[in-house]
Amino acid sequence: MNRNERLFAIADDLRGAGNRGRSTAQLALLFGVSQRTIKRDMAALFASGIPLVSFEGRGGGYQVLPESHLAPLPLTAGEAAAVVIALASQPQMPYAAEGRSVLAKMFAAMTSEQRTMATDAASRVWMRSDPDVDRPPNATTIDDALRRQVAVTIVYTDSEGNQTRRTIEPMAYVRTSGNWGVLAWCHLRGGGRWFRLDRITRAWPTNTPCVPRDLRAVFGEPPTDAMPAAALLT
Repeated sequence: MNRNERLFAIADDLRGAGNRGRSTAQLALLFGVSQRTIKRDMAALFASGIPLVSFEGRGGGYQVLPESHLAPLPLTAGEAAAVVIALASQPQMPYAAEGRSVLAKMFAAMTSEQRTMATDAASRVWMRSDPDVDRPPNATTIDDALRRQVAVTIVYTDSEGNQTRRTIEPMAYVRTSGNWGVLAWCHLRGGGRWFRLDRITRAWPTNTPCVPRDLRAVFGEPPTDAMPAAALLT
């Protein structure tokens, strides 16, 4: 099983164990991984919102607080599968780590029957993995800067291999021709520029607030077939 499957299975097993909980060694043996891997998995589950407590003892252990169970979500198998497929098919999408956290919380709140149905539906959609489309390592820095609306300093490599260091104020993500980029106000050029994420070779966050600017005033009207992701929420 992959890591996401193991995380869901661990959460289910801990719920079944109730107040007894499971030791780190028991979980490692049950899922065929090292105790160090189990500790990393438990940190991921805790970060995703699973109500976990740890207990002392030889090797330590964990249990889920029964009074903190999440209410089942009223999702159909197709709806849940759509979320899984969307995350799996867009590994470069913005806020990918947060997306995986939402997925873990969603599955934690589903009933066992819902999880089984969703997993079965998602298993019937196959996608070829491509190691070249992993999210660029500096993208999370851009995520944070865009969310906090602060400037970020980057080293950017253009299409001809030339590198420049500059400070930018991220304004919006854009996806076109299969590539993710960020629309930003560039301090070096004194205007709006488009930067491909996979060409940002280094990035450092700052605490300098972005100057409020109108996206259309800086970049002009978007193509007629382009729309903000928020349009899907209306």
